[in-house]
Amino acid sequence: MTISTPPAAAAGPDTDPATGPSLARGPLGTALLDIEQARRGLLPWQVVDRRLARPDARPLTDDDDASLFSGAPAMAYVLHLAADGADRYADVLRTLDGIVAALTRRRLVAAHDRIDQGRYASYAEYDLMSGLTGLGALLLRRRPDSGELKSVLRYLVRLTEPVSGPQGQPRPGWWVGHAPGLNAPAAPGGHAASGPAHGIAGPLSLLALAKRRGITVDDHDIAMSRICGWLDRIRQIAWDGARWPQWVSGAGSAPVRATAPAWCHGTPGLARAQQLAAIALADDDRKRMAERALLYCLADTRQLDQLTNRGLRHGIGGLMRTLQRVSEDAEGPSSFTSRLPELRARFRALSPPEQTGFLDGAAGADLAFQSTEPDSGPAADWDACLLLA
Repeated sequence: MTISTPPAAAAGPDTDPATGPSLARGPLGTALLDIEQARRGLLPWQVVDRRLARPDARPLTDDDDASLFSGAPAMAYVLHLAADGADRYADVLRTLDGIVAALTRRRLVAAHDRIDQGRYASYAEYDLMSGLTGLGALLLRRRPDSGELKSVLRYLVRLTEPVSGPQGQPRPGWWVGHAPGLNAPAAPGGHAASGPAHGIAGPLSLLALAKRRGITVDDHDIAMSRICGWLDRIRQIAWDGARWPQWVSGAGSAPVRATAPAWCHGTPGLARAQQLAAIALADDDRKRMAERALLYCLADTRQLDQLTNRGLRHGIGGLMRTLQRVSEDAEGPSSFTSRLPELRARFRALSPPEQTGFLDGAAGADLAFQSTEPDSGPAADWDACLLLA
């Protein structure tokens, strides 16, 4: 069965990658909470099976709009976690692996053709939510030895090569020709985004995580260094820490102020991406800088007070999960984990999400909160789709 999804080429930073069933907000995302509870022995695996057998949880879209967060790749990601190292869903997963491989190859051909023609990119080509970075994140988990993963990494290396603007001025290779969201006047001539969901921090994290697993391609480190250099150039440092604008256009940077410390486009996601890159590049100075930026953010009540929901994408759930992952690789883990009691209290003080999904809904919020419980055990990898691990 194929469910059509609308083109996502001009998707903005706060839009979902699909209107149909999706990992972002549909039953597939809700199943991640059931899977984690089953993994911890709190729920029978049969409940997971029933969840995944629902007709609205089977979006086997294999057209070119399918992505990590919608269609067959989203199903493959969820079933991979549900298998939990066993043979559950093995036949379905083999079929989905073939679909994802073919989809990835088609998307790569289109991406390289676009570069060859000298046109600007789009979020939907390269980003985590809708693009090749998301497919690469799935391949890194499902088929790390595949040629498709290596091809995605080679494409990301090429994506970091500069391009020329209309008057010959240099632009980052991930410069997109559309505006951020619906804010067209703010970015005449397009922009380059920084965050992990739609910006270059997603490719940076994937390149770093791949190298951490011993998977590299030619100019792998050069690509990471190019991205890090651009982030350094747009970084702004004040008495209350370092910050990065959400995007940069021909008219300048987006306003840099003490905004909500969200995973999607705040300091936390960018700090984790640069911490991962620093580890991959053996760059101790960058690692310290990234961790310090997050600590300043955690100490700033002006920023924390702007987290007004529990969600993963824009809320306190995403901050808590990012903090946990940063702490695992930090020189002083307790500097971060000591903040969890306050964040848990803030989480409880907020109203539960009205929707049930993963990115903005109750399932993702509950996953993040449960992972901070003292007896939760080792962190599961349900957040691999956020490129936090």
